[in-house]
Amino acid sequence: MAATVSDVRKALAAQQYIATDEIATVIFLAEQLGKPILAEGPAGVGKTELSKAWAAVTRHELVRLQCYEGLDESKALYEWEYAKQMLYTQLLRDKLSDLLADAQSLTEAADRLAAEEDVFFSQRFLLERPLLRAINSDQPTVLLIDEIDRADAEFEAFLLEILSDFQVSIPELGTIVAKQRPAVFLTSNNTRELSEALKRRCLYVYIGYPDLEEELQIVRLKVPDLAPQLARQAVEVVQSLRQLDLKKHPSVSETLDWARALVTLNARALDKDVLENTLTVLLKYESDMARARRAFSLGTNGHGRTDR
Repeated sequence: MAATVSDVRKALAAQQYIATDEIATVIFLAEQLGKPILAEGPAGVGKTELSKAWAAVTRHELVRLQCYEGLDESKALYEWEYAKQMLYTQLLRDKLSDLLADAQSLTEAADRLAAEEDVFFSQRFLLERPLLRAINSDQPTVLLIDEIDRADAEFEAFLLEILSDFQVSIPELGTIVAKQRPAVFLTSNNTRELSEALKRRCLYVYIGYPDLEEELQIVRLKVPDLAPQLARQAVEVVQSLRQLDLKKHPSVSETLDWARALVTLNARALDKDVLENTLTVLLKYESDMARARRAFSLGTNGHGRTDR
């Protein structure tokens, strides 16, 4: 466990994650207090990467639950392997016959059978999904609950027991308490408001778009082959795009994709041709492309070529 906030920041930097003082402080406090972290912000700013970097720092397994609309308990926690139960039933049929052979009444036979129920309703027949896998792990894990805002409010409510007590209730087995308390990261792209109950159980951090110097530092770290001057020009363009009224602003991950594309193309300068031909790496909607072309005076003739 990191001894100071500075230790956290240095450890993340060693994993090529540039953390602000706020991010490092929240992780430090989460470790000290045993609290989950809720990281909100636009898509592609490094929320998921933060959990991956921390798993690498701690050398703990990363267990990821990707949320989506309609996600329910059976997909997140466990499923019963009914086929395996049936196979065991067939294999144990002779044994059950021996067990019940000398029963004097139906009641006695039922009692004997009931005494063997634990054989058929035990963890050997559970197919672990991410939540149960993290709770059942003999070793500490980092549990990532990614894009929780995509899941339904009912699933949020289901998570409260796990986030409060790090335990789950399974009707057939009872309550299973975590063997090792996982470090929990929840991420949200803020597509809907999360419940107060969920937020109350977490330490909150907002991860927004970095400023120019921070983003330039990320690009230089992640794409060292890009020429320094070209890296600065590229980041300046991205920062300018985020000032426009776009349907989707370019994320940090898309900035890095663009930087790698410029290296791949052996670009020497960010002239109009290079910008026109690579703009789709940053922007994903035609309306955004048109707005960006106007902002950068990139006229097109309707066939994707720049008018001269």
